[in-house]
Amino acid sequence: MSRLILFNKPYGVLTQFTGEKGDRTLAEFIKVPHVYAAGRLDKDSEGLLLLTDDGKLQAQIASPKFKQPKTYLVQVEGIPADAALAALRKGVELKDGMTRPANVERIEPPKLWERDPPVRFRKSVPDSWISLTITEGRNRQVRRMTAAVGFPTLRLVRWSIGEHTLDGLAPGQWRDGR
Repeated sequence: MSRLILFNKPYGVLTQFTGEKGDRTLAEFIKVPHVYAAGRLDKDSEGLLLLTDDGKLQAQIASPKFKQPKTYLVQVEGIPADAALAALRKGVELKDGMTRPANVERIEPPKLWERDPPVRFRKSVPDSWISLTITEGRNRQVRRMTAAVGFPTLRLVRWSIGEHTLDGLAPGQWRDGR
């Protein structure tokens, strides 16, 4: 029976079990042998990371071939206009090609934990939140997509992967999945 772990990765933690001196890694939080991250989440991003001891399951979760939907709660600089949201829904041109269409909507600021360190704010520039769901996982894709439509990402929290969500998991906590 394969094992699946849902982990709420805090800001500043690498999605690997080893790192350079001073790096925060998964080893600080997960003391389960023989599990590995299924996919990646940047050091400066937070949220759901799935880990498993099953190579086949790891590939199904991580590979864009399986089109596993991933939903992100994204705090952006500025208030995206309808045209920017429409562009994300259609797909945007990045240096490595067009993205697949995304599901996107403006949302109220979600009730999340405080980030350490806090997000930098500029009094002269408003910020807002969107929910963005993609079915691929290029390097820093969400950040590049929001920047491409003129709204840089300030905070990025992956909320769900497929049917798995962060619901009830505080940063640094994990639980077994089904």
